[in-house]
Amino acid sequence: QKEVTSVLHSVGLAPDEEVQTKSGYVLDATLICNEKVVGVEVDGPYHFIGRRLKGNTILKQRQVARVDSIPIISVPYWDWIDKHTLEEKEDYVLNKIDEVMSKIV
Repeated sequence: QKEVTSVLHSVGLAPDEEVQTKSGYVLDATLICNEKVVGVEVDGPYHFIGRRLKGNTILKQRQVARVDSIPIISVPYWDWIDKHTLEEKEDYVLNKIDEVMSKIV
């Protein structure tokens, strides 16, 4: 989580860490992108069964998106550990942000 937020800083974003939403969930980080709050969740091995998100993680992401109107960027641990250079990690987070922002109308 610290490494992901560090990379977010390196690309010029200013994430807030451990942010509690109005619905009571705590997000690993939030960002402001195009005047919209976006959540970042760094999902480690305990968030998965195999490579499928566990039900409680799915529920959290759905409720935050619907109740709090905060879209979530999920960073699965296996994606992150596959990135070896800072440039790869920066490209990864920027692509994740672009994916989420393209879905916001």
